Amino acid sequence: MPPKRVAVLAPVAWRTPPRQYGAWETVASNIAEGLAARGWDVTLFATGDSITKARLRAVVDHGYEEDCSIDPKVAEYLHIPEVFERAAEFDIIHSHYDFMALTYSRLVKTPVLTTVHGFSSPKIMPVYRKYRDGYFVSISDSDRASGLNYVATVYNGIDLSLYPFNATGGDDLVFLGRIHPDKGVHLAIEVARRSGRRLIVAGIIQDRAYFEEQVKPHVDDKDICFVGPLDVAGKNELFARACALLHLNTIPERFGLVLAEANAAGVPVIAMDLGSCREVIEDGQTGFLVDNVSEAVCALERLSDIDRTKCRQRVQRCFSIETMVRGYERAYATVFELNAKRR
Repeated sequence: MPPKRVAVLAPVAWRTPPRQYGAWETVASNIAEGLAARGWDVTLFATGDSITKARLRAVVDHGYEEDCSIDPKVAEYLHIPEVFERAAEFDIIHSHYDFMALTYSRLVKTPVLTTVHGFSSPKIMPVYRKYRDGYFVSISDSDRASGLNYVATVYNGIDLSLYPFNATGGDDLVFLGRIHPDKGVHLAIEVARRSGRRLIVAGIIQDRAYFEEQVKPHVDDKDICFVGPLDVAGKNELFARACALLHLNTIPERFGLVLAEANAAGVPVIAMDLGSCREVIEDGQTGFLVDNVSEAVCALERLSDIDRTKCRQRVQRCFSIETMVRGYERAYATVFELNAKRR
């Protein structure tokens, strides 16, 4: 029997895999590479400069966040129809394109599986409600919307070979993620101030006003340092200096790739007990779940309780590419079975 043909629809904000920031592109890349390694016939729909061992199909040369000459909407509406116009070439379309690709899903016979990477706003929910009888995967049990036809929860997987284990680490606190109120950079700064530890902040500035008002005034390149977005090598340098990663999110986390990346390097995580953090971090084993800044400061005194080896082992067990791909293979099998019954 020939291998099943799967189309992986990645976003086109950034290259797949991204050079620096780009969580959805990272996951789409890891799925495409993992499936190809396991013998699937994979076509990745992504930007033209993307890197993959699968077959690459591109109508947009570069990510619109990396090339200001590209209009985002034009790029998206050239990119998304490309996979649906070729739907007959595939046994399943695996979409990582949020609500927009759903609007094409009833126009083709090929089943479409949508990985929901998060509900960015209540305003997009009418689209999900209209297409709720499609096939959906959640990236955590906590990040689900009622009424959608979920076939599985599959945790995001990372390429562990990119994040070497560090048995000792350093003395710094680190923050890695979007500079946005949702991610609680201001809370991480407060923890650093109260604990007397240095904080290194890394990531893209997504909310400029927030950065200017609540982050930049504290940056002195001594106790609070801002280093901007980082590639994988930069992340590893950051993790090598870290005693802990602070992830004091102010809204429920959807998954949190950086939590797994830090743990893979052996870095304990102190995270707010909101959303998926409870699923990714094992409290007291790979980090600590807290409810406020005071608890986060107290958790720093317990870092010696964390076995960094166990941090790595949990990621290997739960959040590797291999584990993720096996989860999606089961999800695909469910979709094939349900789709056959619908016919």
